[in-house]
Amino acid sequence: MVENDFRKVLLIGIGNEYRSDDRIGLEVARQIRKKQFPCVIVKEESGEGTALMEAWRGCESVIIRDAVSSGVKPGTIFEIDARGKNVPAKFFHYSTHAFSVAKAIELARTMKTFPSRVLVYGIEGADFSAGTNISHAVQESAEQVVEQILKMVKAISQ
Repeated sequence: MVENDFRKVLLIGIGNEYRSDDRIGLEVARQIRKKQFPCVIVKEESGEGTALMEAWRGCESVIIRDAVSSGVKPGTIFEIDARGKNVPAKFFHYSTHAFSVAKAIELARTMKTFPSRVLVYGIEGADFSAGTNISHAVQESAEQVVEQILKMVKAISQ
């Protein structure tokens, strides 16, 4: 369990290592982990809802990173403040679990176990087939998301 500390941020990278663009959440988490910010705890998850709820239990600030599929241009970045806005369930229909990120967020909100701050970054994927390659547009967008997260983390850690 993570201590309740305003200056601690939990970054959860979600994905499947072997489903092409779906692995991008894991890649972003690994890039952030390499920076070794003391105020950031990095976890990798598959996206299964109960595991997510357990991972963020006791946390104040959570950043979730995942690939999404909504039908827009691949590489499109979505930034959703989940405290003030619902996360569209349709984003995560490629999840291998019926209990997805969006459902976990809504259940935690209902159960009043939701962290104080939850930011969801989604990058529109192009290819969710078996494989380990990430589409060019998705990779470029991931680099932008890493930079945005790093700016946020630097601001928190000062």
